[in-house]
Amino acid sequence: MDIKEYFARISYQGAYDKPDLDTLTAIFQHHIRAVPFENLSIHCGEHVELDLEPVYHKIVRKNRGGWCMENNHLLSWALKTLGYDVTLLGSNVYVSEDDTYADEIDHLLLKVVLQGKSYIVDGGFGMSYQLWQPMELIAGKDQPQTPGIFRLLEEDGIWYLEKVKRKQHVPNQSVATAHNVDKEVCRRIYLFTLQPRDIEEFRPRNEHLQTAPGSLFVTKSFCSLQTTDGIRALVGWKLTEMTYNYKDNMDLVEVRILADEEVEKTLKEKFNITLDRKLVPMNTSRLSLF
Repeated sequence: MDIKEYFARISYQGAYDKPDLDTLTAIFQHHIRAVPFENLSIHCGEHVELDLEPVYHKIVRKNRGGWCMENNHLLSWALKTLGYDVTLLGSNVYVSEDDTYADEIDHLLLKVVLQGKSYIVDGGFGMSYQLWQPMELIAGKDQPQTPGIFRLLEEDGIWYLEKVKRKQHVPNQSVATAHNVDKEVCRRIYLFTLQPRDIEEFRPRNEHLQTAPGSLFVTKSFCSLQTTDGIRALVGWKLTEMTYNYKDNMDLVEVRILADEEVEKTLKEKFNITLDRKLVPMNTSRLSLF
């Protein structure tokens, strides 16, 4: 495991001798634009590992992506290697279909302390709710980013992350219904506490999420990647490309349904992913990822 090899994987060529906010932000943005948020292993008959060395091998050497417990575990290693003060945190993701938060911790995120200030760094949420910059740990303050306005709220030691969404323009209305474009203005994302966590605490949930029949990760195959001006995502056979704020506080959402023979080519061309095993696309859940 070599930090320079990791930098080559995320195409980062900047300075890294000084652990400051600018460097943290630059490394973070290179990571989310190079490493997809994806669960394709589950739909290729592979097992998602949590140990750092297999995660490193998968993402850095095999040029793959991963979900939160892989992406943020790797990112925490890189930041600690560079001298950052990093703590693992656990969160409960908001389930819009049920209008509630998950009963158990099911998401890994990071807290980074810089010059006495704490920041939330999360490189593993993906889709249109992915942070593009570290968020200062301040309650009730709007923190505008390219994807939208993020804010943190706090009540009795429990922190809540939410995002104010823009309107969306979907040119292909015949696919828009299938896309299930949300009409909500503000989306809750997850709740968390500042209790430090160890990666071992995530092992039971890591197993559950990739094996439980009702798990979103089992019922949908997905791969999303942040771009310089938006995101692209493949969910099942549906390719969505979103351009943020393309006009008048509105996001452009372009949706296309792929044929089976286009999936592998699209993964290579749009996400730089080549799989070792045959992918079986899946999209049986009605829950929208956007």
